[in-house]
Amino acid sequence: MVSLSVETSGHFTPIGQSPFLQGFSLQDFTSAENIGIRFAIAGAGPALLLIHGHPQTHVTWRKIAPELSRRYTVVTADLRGYGDSDKPEGGAGHVNYSKRAMATDLVQLMQALGHRHFAVVGHDRGARVAHRMALDYPQAVSRVALFDIAPTATMYARTNKEFATRYFWWFFLIQPYPLPERLIDADPEFFLRKHIDGQNKIAGATEAAALEEYLRCYLDPRTRHAICEDYRAAASIDLQHDDEDKANRISVPVLALWGKRGTVGQLYDVLQTWREKADQVSGRALDCGHTLQEESPQEVLEELHQFLGA
Repeated sequence: MVSLSVETSGHFTPIGQSPFLQGFSLQDFTSAENIGIRFAIAGAGPALLLIHGHPQTHVTWRKIAPELSRRYTVVTADLRGYGDSDKPEGGAGHVNYSKRAMATDLVQLMQALGHRHFAVVGHDRGARVAHRMALDYPQAVSRVALFDIAPTATMYARTNKEFATRYFWWFFLIQPYPLPERLIDADPEFFLRKHIDGQNKIAGATEAAALEEYLRCYLDPRTRHAICEDYRAAASIDLQHDDEDKANRISVPVLALWGKRGTVGQLYDVLQTWREKADQVSGRALDCGHTLQEESPQEVLEELHQFLGA
């Protein structure tokens, strides 16, 4: 297990009140490595970090973050490459979009805010960042909730025709630059809307205003390139890191939730895949698709209150 140390210096720039997360203020954190991370913060109490997935931003937590902030100090950030966070070049071997690099950004943010020990909730790509964070920074993570994923290495190792068909972007976005970027450039709004509509199984779960916010960010070609780099990293350097850590396990409690109408729940025994990686795993399926926090927010809140308060 790596158990990395982290640089806690950096500076903050106030932005204003969030138009999507009631009661949250927006700020930019610039790390010691000069990576800017946009985040929203509210509440008091134990620290809780919420990490979004693809193709969303921190706005995906709008339906549950205000309620959670009644009990916790809630921090939710745009991953590097997404939303209004910085979008560095991928670097050799896509290293700058490794889940290790993404996790380090957020641990630096939390510790700069004064939170050396915190719980983490991640969805989709954010859950993969949370998985890496729990391995690299075990001294920082108190417990971790993972939404609608099986481990990356497991999903690649067990790929079959059905998975490759349903999750075609796993294999499309990893193609060498500039193939996917150029093809998506032809109609990025169409690609984004088809992706979200295909993943959600509860009609209207991503309301128009939120979708327009995701689209605002996705229309930036730098974002689309960064997303491709994120997926390229997942198929290369992230698998290398996972292989190096294959004998290590997550020691803190893990909550795995997934949508029973979605691909992950239908193709994998989700709890078993995480019991291969962690010592304490609980969880269940919710009656929705991929984006649990948008499609089934009340059930998600109930599960998180029970898990985080345990």
